[in-house]
Amino acid sequence: MIKKNTHEASFRDPSGYLFYDQAVLRRSIQPIYFPQYAALKERGFFDSLIQKKLLIPHTETSISDEEIIITPEKIPFVTNPYEWSFEQYKQAALLTLKIQNYALSKGFILKDASAYNVTFHMGKPTFIDTLSFDFYREDTPWRAYKQFITHFLGPLVLAKYHGAEMLKMMQTHIDGLPIQLISSLLPSKTRLNSILYPNIHLLAKMERKYSDDYKNEAKSGNLSKKAHENILTSLYDYISKLKQNNRSEWGDYYSKTNYNSKAFLNKKKLVKDWVLQLKTNSLIDIGGNDGTFARTVIKDVANILVTDIDSNAIDLCYNKVRENDEVNLLPFVCDILQPPAGIGFCNTERESLIKRLINFSPDVTLALALIHHLTLSGNVPFEKSAAFFASFSKNLIIEFPKREDSWVKSLLIRKREFINHFDFYDQDNFEAKFGIYFILVHKVKIEGTHRIMYLYKKK
Repeated sequence: MIKKNTHEASFRDPSGYLFYDQAVLRRSIQPIYFPQYAALKERGFFDSLIQKKLLIPHTETSISDEEIIITPEKIPFVTNPYEWSFEQYKQAALLTLKIQNYALSKGFILKDASAYNVTFHMGKPTFIDTLSFDFYREDTPWRAYKQFITHFLGPLVLAKYHGAEMLKMMQTHIDGLPIQLISSLLPSKTRLNSILYPNIHLLAKMERKYSDDYKNEAKSGNLSKKAHENILTSLYDYISKLKQNNRSEWGDYYSKTNYNSKAFLNKKKLVKDWVLQLKTNSLIDIGGNDGTFARTVIKDVANILVTDIDSNAIDLCYNKVRENDEVNLLPFVCDILQPPAGIGFCNTERESLIKRLINFSPDVTLALALIHHLTLSGNVPFEKSAAFFASFSKNLIIEFPKREDSWVKSLLIRKREFINHFDFYDQDNFEAKFGIYFILVHKVKIEGTHRIMYLYKKK
């Protein structure tokens, strides 16, 4: 019998389901999956993947004839594929191929290759669906092959040719991008590519010709284990070399800031002092670019999120995470003016950003060099911005650029004949509206700038 408080996405898997035991997330394994689970456990498959940091660790909580319950390691904040930068998406794809290749060598396969089976944890992509493995049958194709193409290869090559915005299509295609759509959006020259032609264009052609056979998975037929391994190797080699070369407005933000070096250092010191003063355990830096300010406290805060609208900026942040083994920093892509909603059946399979932030409940929210963009680019009134931050923040460190600031002047000029509509943009009005939701703790002018830093506590 399925328990109450079942995770909303669990209806998709007949092998088991996730449920909440008070605040603890656990996984129930049903008898239909007992043979696979026993074999995976006895052959040390789970232990090996966990040691390699490819699979989320778990402990056995209870065992009976009716069900086995395991408790996965807690993940502080789950990100979804449409919130990953290009490099993050690429590493998630490579992780999936590594796991499938390893599974094949041990007599198993991945029966699911959904991008939603991966999230980022402890600085790395991590596979989180413990029940996605099945027995390998000799000379059979990889049943999740087409799913890998529509969840990973397709989105990545579209991003290569059209920009990382293409990855956000996964928000409206939770079951993967349609293979014929992928094929139609790729340049015609990709039909000459030895990887993209057979794995995308030919697959799309076969789907059109044999729609019943290709609707959900690759057409059945014989495929030797060696041929299977060759396909995995070719996909891995191609994806590992994928790059996107498009520049963006904010990817190198700190090279064109209007701060002098002294003011910039003073701002960093102030942020660090306030964060430490609050004995912060969890923090989110919204509009955090490459994570420069979040990193001022990386040795002091257990869980740090950095989000930015710009995929290139998040790529820079993520590459530093990898280089420095920053296991407590998680970057992801997000446009705060359009925060991801809940998606899937009944809009509940994948939680909205706001719900996840409320559950994450950061001790401190950083909003540096952000409010003028929300207000003057997004036309968001101060009171609405304040309500947004108050919905999940305990303490807010926010920077307010005055009308004399060069960025503010530039944004106001772009309003042309509507510039007078933004007469409300001033320090007094900002303080009044944020005062509805927050108590002012500190206010400091950054010398050499037209900017003021505020530390607020939620009422």
